[in-house]
Amino acid sequence: MNSMNKEIFYTWHLSLRVDRPVEGCALQSHAYMYGKKIDDRYGDIDTHKAKVANAHNKVCKEPPPQHEFSYRWFRGPEVEFCAYDDCPRRKSFSPHDWSMHALGGSGCSLQCVSTQSSLFKSTFCNSTCFCKAWKTQYTVRNSGSGAGAGNGAKADVPQSSKFNGYGTPASTPLQKRRSSSDDVNDEASVNSMGANSSNSNQSNPNTFTNPYSSTIGGTGTPNKTYSRSSSYNDYGAAQFEESNVEEWVEISRDQIYCPTEADIGRKLKLEAGAYSNETGELLMHRVIKTDLVLSRAPDPAKRNLITAKTSGPRGGERFRVVTYNVLAEIYATQQQYPYCDFWALSWDYRFQNIFREIIDACPDVICMQEVQADHYESHVYNAMSEAGFEGVYKQKTRAAMGLAGKVDGCALFWRRSKFHLVESYSIEFNELASRQATQVLGMNPRSEEGLAYLNRLSKDNVAQLVVLELAQPSMSSRSNRDPINQVCIANTHLYSNKDFPDVKLWQSWQLLQELETFVMSRGQNLPLMICGDFNSTPDTAVYDLLSRQAVHPGHPDVNISNGDDSSPNILPDAMSISHSFQLGSVYNTVMGEEPKTTNYTAQFKGVLDYMWYSATNLRPLSCAPVPDEKEITKHGEALPSTQFSSDHVMLISDMQIMGGSRPPS
Repeated sequence: MNSMNKEIFYTWHLSLRVDRPVEGCALQSHAYMYGKKIDDRYGDIDTHKAKVANAHNKVCKEPPPQHEFSYRWFRGPEVEFCAYDDCPRRKSFSPHDWSMHALGGSGCSLQCVSTQSSLFKSTFCNSTCFCKAWKTQYTVRNSGSGAGAGNGAKADVPQSSKFNGYGTPASTPLQKRRSSSDDVNDEASVNSMGANSSNSNQSNPNTFTNPYSSTIGGTGTPNKTYSRSSSYNDYGAAQFEESNVEEWVEISRDQIYCPTEADIGRKLKLEAGAYSNETGELLMHRVIKTDLVLSRAPDPAKRNLITAKTSGPRGGERFRVVTYNVLAEIYATQQQYPYCDFWALSWDYRFQNIFREIIDACPDVICMQEVQADHYESHVYNAMSEAGFEGVYKQKTRAAMGLAGKVDGCALFWRRSKFHLVESYSIEFNELASRQATQVLGMNPRSEEGLAYLNRLSKDNVAQLVVLELAQPSMSSRSNRDPINQVCIANTHLYSNKDFPDVKLWQSWQLLQELETFVMSRGQNLPLMICGDFNSTPDTAVYDLLSRQAVHPGHPDVNISNGDDSSPNILPDAMSISHSFQLGSVYNTVMGEEPKTTNYTAQFKGVLDYMWYSATNLRPLSCAPVPDEKEITKHGEALPSTQFSSDHVMLISDMQIMGGSRPPS
């Protein structure tokens, strides 16, 4: 047959994936059907058909038609996931106990495959539990070849000197790795912690055997019933007889399912069917099962506040401010944070923890950085509004990373019962750079010099500026004859690259210039707070500028050498980099020093976040110390973890408005 008359075939594939289920976190099903054209590389077509023939892979003469998906979610029976009696996970489904950190980094389950051991076919959540249980196992003498620990078997109970946990000739446990849902062998995913199996291995007693039998009924979407097998002795657990059958119960037919308390400690099954839009015919279907459903993370630990030692005259209204870089989803990748579980990096899991942590702090003003645009619309604003807050958002000026909304920015919220919004503005540093180049320096933005200048400074960072007025203004009194009822809050996130200290200094300087113009134009003694992620440690020129009103001409950040003549000098003379505000750092004022860290990752540990205040009309009353290293690493190597859902730590402070002072000059 010549190539002109050769039949064309396509392989159809149905991909289906879900993340690890956690109570209260929306579980999104990811279904995708696609086709591949078969060419000579695949060999004989009949042979290839045999290789791919199953419910979610098949060979057809046409590419997949237009289709849509239907979904069915099921809750499974209780599963014996660890046979070691003292395993903490037998009584707890907290994410803290099921993380890679808690499991020793393996993320694997193990099963004893020694037919001569009393632990034969017992499953363990990790190697630690297996080794501890192994110390209590004993040898089972089989009455016939190939028999397990069943009828007719005789047992020798070991002496402690003979069985020390490592000296027996029994086989080592079988160990396999799996993700939350396996695309290779769907049925195997029912096993705790993702042990893999295949029916073809059941004749071999030294291989892992699926302890669930299944029957498929119907020709459309599959419907299965599973029962617990009693063919082996579960170590440390009661026996399940065949009469004790628990079925999988259908719980939803939506694409998204939010696990409830009833799901905790059980597995979920998702069935997805692809149906032709034209004929309604079932084209393909697939079934996957999740890992055990975990409970929601425990409530965040209470952050106690330390009161400032300094005292002053009685002032006006008090309010609480927090600032928090919440780690946008577009940056929360396993490549960046390999020590954090994939499911603990998901936005739905992290937002639960972040939101509870913020609300638990009882703030009146919230400054947030790295808030993703689509999440502000879908999660953040609605949750904050229901909690009694109003807010504004400003995304970075760059284009989204792929899909719409995949760009981060700053969000600023205030409690409605405490403040009313008077004014709101946003600052784009790209725009300030363009204005500086053309109006101040007289550059042609299209010239080589102008392009180099703008390329160096245009990093898409932004800042927010609001003026808030007390909902219940303070009245004039003998001790406070001229009460101040407004406060200006600035929220920013400066450029992150450590190799661009000049850009961070320029952004800080420009922000202060804008704030000076704004505050002075109001003609009043307007208190000011500047909060955010400055991506600058206390030894940088940025910190010096904010705290000392100027930068020393000899500071390395002012005299950087890029080793590249094409990099322009974007900074003016050091004597010109100044401002007139008398600013103090909240944490330095209250604690006597900055925290040891506000950003704690495997790559970097240090202070990047600050809360600055105008010392002439505001004073910090207290602040919450940053958790120490022992607390930060309790449930993970670094941040983020199952406990702390951002790589930054939230800063908290109580502030008081001071009256009767003159504005900065």
